[in-house]
Amino acid sequence: MSKITATFQQLRSRGEKALIPFVSAGDPDLETTYRLVLEMQRRGADIIELGVPFSDPIADGPTIQKASQRALRAGASLSKILALAQRIRRQSPVPLVLMSYYNPIFRYGEQRFVQDAAHAGVDGVIIPDLPPEEANSLVQFAAGALDLIFLLAPTSTPRRIALISRLSQGFIYYVSLTGITGARGMALEQVREKLGQIRRVSEKPIAVGFGISNPQQAAEAAAQACGVIVGSALIRVMEQHLGEPDVLVQKAGEFVAALKEAVKTAGRKEQ
Repeated sequence: MSKITATFQQLRSRGEKALIPFVSAGDPDLETTYRLVLEMQRRGADIIELGVPFSDPIADGPTIQKASQRALRAGASLSKILALAQRIRRQSPVPLVLMSYYNPIFRYGEQRFVQDAAHAGVDGVIIPDLPPEEANSLVQFAAGALDLIFLLAPTSTPRRIALISRLSQGFIYYVSLTGITGARGMALEQVREKLGQIRRVSEKPIAVGFGISNPQQAAEAAAQACGVIVGSALIRVMEQHLGEPDVLVQKAGEFVAALKEAVKTAGRKEQ
């Protein structure tokens, strides 16, 4: 059993939902990311998603695009992020998921990436621009080493839902909105309906991301899903304190704590 699967099972046994914050690794620098991860785990994050910055982030809105640009200017790279993950793993057991576009992994080499990521203590990987039909070799390399997490969307067909439900490991990432990432509202009724459709063919945990801006929306999403992913809203908190690393880490931690309390409350209401 993977660490991600075990985390969802433990949370379910306590009547809780997973909080999964996202940050762009290396924004504003790798040392601050290291401190952020430890603080987010301390403040309640159950799984942490580290974005691998890329020059053409087609799934991301302006907030994460700017974070990626800051990270790239600061020298972040896939190899440095794997070294960062290894450093984090020495201090924290929190499950780590990399979110990377396919190009950096292709350039690095799929098999080498899987081996090095697993060795560094990475638990899973999300590749938003790699469709499952073209992921056969990576699925084979990752088997037993990394959870390869695929995405579903409001437009996903029953056939695509069945395919993703079979292939996705750790959890299924449900993109609550069509379009790019960003802190905005969700169509809750549509989310509820689509998650019901997914659950009819899969027992795997489902985490909802895209469009979650604040604790109230996190609670609303957690009431429908097994976990909540928050990225752009967290990065906006960080942006207010660039150049003040101590304050940045503190304020980000406070925001994560508020999100976690909201998600826990949603889980208790279901019991």
